[in-house]
Amino acid sequence: MTKIEAIKRVLENHNGIATWEIIYNEIESYYPEIKASNDWRAGIRGVFYREEKAKKNFKRVGLGMVALLDFKEEKIEEIKQDTVRMHSYMEGICLEIGNFLKLKTFTADPSAKYNNLLLSEISSLQNIPQFTYPEILDASKRIDVLWFNEKGFQFPKRAIEVVDSIGTLEPALKRSIQLLEFNLSFYILCKKEHLKKVEKEISCEPYIRIRNRYKMRDYESIVDIYNNPMAFHSDDFFNVETYF
Repeated sequence: MTKIEAIKRVLENHNGIATWEIIYNEIESYYPEIKASNDWRAGIRGVFYREEKAKKNFKRVGLGMVALLDFKEEKIEEIKQDTVRMHSYMEGICLEIGNFLKLKTFTADPSAKYNNLLLSEISSLQNIPQFTYPEILDASKRIDVLWFNEKGFQFPKRAIEVVDSIGTLEPALKRSIQLLEFNLSFYILCKKEHLKKVEKEISCEPYIRIRNRYKMRDYESIVDIYNNPMAFHSDDFFNVETYF
């Protein structure tokens, strides 16, 4: 079996799409000598990029995922009216961006899917780090997406809640504010038409006390960043703020 065939087998096992980590972890089953070289990961990427450039077999999807050439990606235009799919779509994008920024990522919805991959296959953490009291951990592990620092003891650096309806805003804010003593920012992602309502809520007690730590973004603005990160490298969503 060639390296191309081995990559294809891994992708086929995951419905036509996989993260690089999945490929690195599973390709040896199909190409046993793959790790003979110290630069074996680069070798895999080299094979992929040559095929991609020739428009054969593979293509890149997002920031850290690759797929078979005929794989059909989810598009925001196609799913924006489906609340459940839109919620997991935005979670997947936020996990991808966190991974791209070389942060550790965690999600409260591991069994949800983005582009046919389980969110647990995209997030780099399967369990939330034990960084504080059990009561705060219990609330934190229900936050849609958390980014943690990569090195040293892991602490949350960004809490992201996807608010697909105003009815879910209050529980989202209550979860995030449990982390107010930690050095992180809070992002609320929602539909454009909900931005003013979110602004009104976080301008009231108790959230107004840390209003500078709350950021609101509509779905489309985050999708734009995801699709073209180099054009938005100075956007505040890429800046993991320091508050202390």
